[in-house]
Amino acid sequence: MNNTSLFIGDLLNDVEYGLNLTLSAGSIGLVNRVFSPRIQKPGLALTGYTKHLHPDRVQVLGNTEISYLRQLSRDAAEVSLGKMCSFPISCFIVTTGLEPPELLKELTEKAGIPLLVTPHLSVVFISLLSKFLEERLLPTTYVHGVLVDILGVGVLLLGKSGIGKSECALDLVIHGHRLVADDSVYIKKKMPSALVGRAAESLRYHMEIRGLGVINIKDLFGVSSIREKKIIDMVLELVEWDPLQEYDRLGIDDIVYTILGVDLHYLKIPVRPGRDLTSIIEVAARNFILKGMGYHPAREFHEKLLARLEVRPLGDEVE
Repeated sequence: MNNTSLFIGDLLNDVEYGLNLTLSAGSIGLVNRVFSPRIQKPGLALTGYTKHLHPDRVQVLGNTEISYLRQLSRDAAEVSLGKMCSFPISCFIVTTGLEPPELLKELTEKAGIPLLVTPHLSVVFISLLSKFLEERLLPTTYVHGVLVDILGVGVLLLGKSGIGKSECALDLVIHGHRLVADDSVYIKKKMPSALVGRAAESLRYHMEIRGLGVINIKDLFGVSSIREKKIIDMVLELVEWDPLQEYDRLGIDDIVYTILGVDLHYLKIPVRPGRDLTSIIEVAARNFILKGMGYHPAREFHEKLLARLEVRPLGDEVE
């Protein structure tokens, strides 16, 4: 799943982010689409330099741009705006509650480009609009797994159905950690390279335990046992133990798991009777914190071992 565009009409209909937009001209263009969460103030483009004009972005006209247009002669303004309106501009938005020049209304109406007005100052509106567009346009996906917050580390548990992901998460909650999502994790990419996971709306706070049924973690353990959303820091995949499979025993090399183009620290944890998976997962999170502080236990052990082998005198073999 990946939201790549939205209609200009969606901006006009917003109530959650307080964009407070009204339509001034170009209603036929409300079906135009926005493809980028980035915003442009087309100051140079109004002078005729359109090389770096990005028509797929929302074009914001503040006090400076409107003042510049008003001091131009009608012929000069018509040339300047006519050149801009020849591009497939998604929309123009005039800030600070300024009245758009009549020529701008005429040309946008003719070109089918929505012209919107907001009472917000440019700096305030750009902040609000950026949040709105990031929420609606950034890449998203769903992953079958469980997301838990362990000591501040967002751990995404993967594995085939029935491997024990939910049971591990339940045990972690009992040990004082927090559940974010069970079964279906909704992931959104935040720029530049962070992944934020949360539960699907219908599954929030709930967990399915085979033999027990669906339980509500918030009701059972309190609000301190859940989180609405969490940045994903690492991926742990639970796999069935295979005696013929070689598993990493030192942990020297860091392996990554890629979601939406973002590389995450990855570990494969074999599952078999007698292994305390909850403790293993918790220690993995603690080890991740240590690595983030610049301490890599496996590499330090390896380096000490190599140093000892290098300084040992010849003939000093163990009998």
